[in-house]
Amino acid sequence: MISEISESVSGFSDYSFLCVRVCACVCVFLSGRHCDVHQMTGNNMWDEASKKEFLIGTNADSRLPLWWDGSEPLWVTMQKLGKKVYMYYWPGCEVEILGVRPSFCEEYVYNPSEKNLTDSIVNALSVLSSGKADMAAIYYEKIDVEGHHFGPDSPQIKSAVRQLDAAMQFLNSKIKENHMEDQLNVVLFSDHGMTNIQWMEKIIELEKFINMSDVKMMDRGPVVSLWPRDNKYQQVPNMHVYARKDILQRYHYKGGKFVSPLTLVAEPGWFITENQKSLPYWKNSSGEPSAWQNGWHGYDNEFLDMRAFFLATGPDFKRNLRAAPIRTVDVYNVMCWTLGVEPLPNNGSWSRVEFLLNASAPSQPPTLWTCCMCLFGIVFALWD
Repeated sequence: MISEISESVSGFSDYSFLCVRVCACVCVFLSGRHCDVHQMTGNNMWDEASKKEFLIGTNADSRLPLWWDGSEPLWVTMQKLGKKVYMYYWPGCEVEILGVRPSFCEEYVYNPSEKNLTDSIVNALSVLSSGKADMAAIYYEKIDVEGHHFGPDSPQIKSAVRQLDAAMQFLNSKIKENHMEDQLNVVLFSDHGMTNIQWMEKIIELEKFINMSDVKMMDRGPVVSLWPRDNKYQQVPNMHVYARKDILQRYHYKGGKFVSPLTLVAEPGWFITENQKSLPYWKNSSGEPSAWQNGWHGYDNEFLDMRAFFLATGPDFKRNLRAAPIRTVDVYNVMCWTLGVEPLPNNGSWSRVEFLLNASAPSQPPTLWTCCMCLFGIVFALWD
């Protein structure tokens, strides 16, 4: 429960693609396009042509336009229209995308504190109420971090949720204090779900099946990318090995230009790595990287634990509405509506989200392109 957002729209985002990691999910939310369209297919990617690597938040090459220019995110559209966007810890806001940056970017750092969150809320409300900004976006990952370390059902994750609940109480009090209840739309969503793993028991060690010196490998976990010297492969228990052409269409993944010749997808709860020694331990209270991970995400999008949540409140939204699942690509159209921005062509569907809003359509509806083929983030938008 998020405090005092009872008079709001709530529901779940039903992933319609293979959401490998944070960057892929965030790009979907703010472009409304599947991974194979916006091209951001994971937190760790390799461009075979240039031999460059994308390692989220850790290497200079991850800021190159080749990774980011696949689609135009909403904040770029806003800036092009002369509107101002302030972003806090949002992955990618520090990057120039299609030649554009947001008006303000507090660069992404790993696991911002609760004080970082409340300071961002105060600053966001200030710049919105003063007219310095038309939209503000905050990314906060404490729940994700605790979920990885201790598991989604742990006391630590419950404590993190209570801390977030306190921050939402703070947000509500500040909105009322500034008399913004009838002027501000607030949209809250997570970028993925989380499931329990027993990774010391359910490990798929690739070196037992292939010579690791014969392949280029990117990432570990539920989804791994391999560039082998040849295209020979075998199926392995507890995971699926896909040649690029055979990747399931419902993943909306295989058309991405950074997708490898072989993609490995683990069964829920299983973890793919080179060997046990290379497991990504985290630093426990001793300060040494020796603690196990107990939660993970990025599994098959039909696995219910991978579902995210969606909450929204403000003058544009109906009250006390519990919605059926929408798709992650649909959130973009909702945000465009609240901002008065005509959506760019996208993979979302207006028909899945129009019932969430107080007006089913504007007097002159924007042109919406839909595809029938087929972080938690906080977005603030002033209401005109």
